[in-house]
Amino acid sequence: MINLVIADDHELLREGVKKIIRSAPGLRVVGEAADLEQALKLLGEHRLDLLVLDISLPGHDGLEGLAEVRRQFPEQRVLMLSMYGEERYALAALKAGAAGYITKTMAAEELVKAIRKVLEGGTYIGPRLAELLAQEARAPESGAPHERLTARESEILALIGAGLQIKQVAGELGISVSSVNTYRLRIFQKMGLHSNAALIRYAVQHGLVG
Repeated sequence: MINLVIADDHELLREGVKKIIRSAPGLRVVGEAADLEQALKLLGEHRLDLLVLDISLPGHDGLEGLAEVRRQFPEQRVLMLSMYGEERYALAALKAGAAGYITKTMAAEELVKAIRKVLEGGTYIGPRLAELLAQEARAPESGAPHERLTARESEILALIGAGLQIKQVAGELGISVSSVNTYRLRIFQKMGLHSNAALIRYAVQHGLVG
């Protein structure tokens, strides 16, 4: 029997994933967590084959949760579950040690397929992620400017790109206006941009607006 833990802060999502897994022979959910601390506790208590980890857990930005899991349990296989499309985090997740990346909009059979692929020792790569990897392979020396951003900076880029004001971004992310402005300056510096208008144009042109 294959033992899994699901870490996601939305109870309905966890219930949906458990239902999918229960329908698949040989898979068993032995625990669930609503935050990273609970997930790490379960990893220490159980001998797990796979952790299904939400990319956005409370108090942890983007791939910070994955980084902490890898630091404490470097051999643990992790399948990232995300509300964000592959363009946002998938490549970074694989580089950070994830064994796969799947969006929450994928069909049930895709989730089971991803789980089995990872448990076989492979890396799950969906069609869109395969396309992104192919693009990166064709032009490894010319990565897009937004690929230099941290997970938090990427979130702020997407929100400003969607037309939100600084105060709205701060409210959306639960951080201060000054923090948003600091992140925005870093984004400008890393990407060679000089205004919100230029940032919005870039985000739209590169499909970074959700």
